[in-house]
Amino acid sequence: MSLRLALDTNVWLDWLVFDDPAVAPLRTAVASGAAEVTIDAACEAELERVLARPLGKWTLAEGAQAARLAECRRVAHRLAQGAAPAGALPACRDPHDQKFLQLALAARADALVTKDRALLELARRRTRPLPFRIVTPVALRALLASRSA
Repeated sequence: MSLRLALDTNVWLDWLVFDDPAVAPLRTAVASGAAEVTIDAACEAELERVLARPLGKWTLAEGAQAARLAECRRVAHRLAQGAAPAGALPACRDPHDQKFLQLALAARADALVTKDRALLELARRRTRPLPFRIVTPVALRALLASRSA
């Protein structure tokens, strides 16, 4: 059974734009079927907005933006998302990150993969467990390894 994952925008950027070695195990797991990633309209819209603006020293031409979005759509399962029931999720300190929690819940994800401080802080301060883990790309490697053992 494959690991079901939700990715935040920064992890998508590391995959699609920066070719960050930290996401190589994620990319390999998805390609082999050991993991699957999900995205919904809200998270995809944010990715599209971010791809259109300067990314540090990187600026992507429209064609490159479209290619990155096409790659995301090729590898991710598209999820129709409804609102999470009241009280089902804690409120993230950064309200812009709430959509990633909602995606992970709606997808019945095993993990939300992020480098975002507010989301990682939320995971550390939870008194009640979430129905999914919140992990960094580096921590995901251990999770993938434990699933293949």
